[in-house]
Amino acid sequence: MDHSYNSFARFYDRLTANVDYKAIADLVDSLIKKHSEYDEVVLDLACGTGSVSEQLALKGYDVIGVDNSQEMLEAAQERFDESGLDVTLLEQDMTELDLWGAVDCTVCLLDSLDHLRDASELKKAFERVSMYTCVGGLFVFDLNTEYKHRNVLANNAFNYDLDDLFCAWQNELSPNGDVHIYLDFFEKADDGRYIRYSDDFTEILFEDSFVESTLAENGFELIGRYDEFSLEPVKETGQRVLWVCKRV
Repeated sequence: MDHSYNSFARFYDRLTANVDYKAIADLVDSLIKKHSEYDEVVLDLACGTGSVSEQLALKGYDVIGVDNSQEMLEAAQERFDESGLDVTLLEQDMTELDLWGAVDCTVCLLDSLDHLRDASELKKAFERVSMYTCVGGLFVFDLNTEYKHRNVLANNAFNYDLDDLFCAWQNELSPNGDVHIYLDFFEKADDGRYIRYSDDFTEILFEDSFVESTLAENGFELIGRYDEFSLEPVKETGQRVLWVCKRV
């Protein structure tokens, strides 16, 4: 997995301003308190610009943020420099995760696992998470649904107009349900001209049965699968499933 997300990192926070990171952290916090035997150290895998890490740190957790994008981590470091929060940031690929000790809970949220290349990389990522999540600890992650890939992302195009930033988003659906995403950003410069940046990546569709068997192979017991960031049953038209697992 070698995505750099150079341009995406530059505009990520503005394009995800509608995400309620505090509510996500509240949910993770409640899951840890209910299901985990330990509640001190949290690994935020694929932490991006650090929005979830920040909210978990504000709750008193010792947070380690890991991402393989230097640009994302630079944005995260700026966030923590401004807030004064002590969050450890590491530039690592999740398939080669290498920590100095075990964590009490690992979270990997907001489609991050869908950005892996294939099933073999998901296996490697789960193996590394298992290695560094303590027995009795949690693994909380989300994955896109087939409904989202085939009916929402599909071959559709989306536009985002944010005053001095315009984003053109084009999807390409493959027969197996994977979606290749092309992003073009147009940022207005001080002189009135627009500067173009481009990025592209693929979101992989993973079968539920494969995810469940891979979790079991790596010592994780499935606590539940929920709709989006809630504890509600998965809906037929749900776009994201939250998986909550315990390392046994």
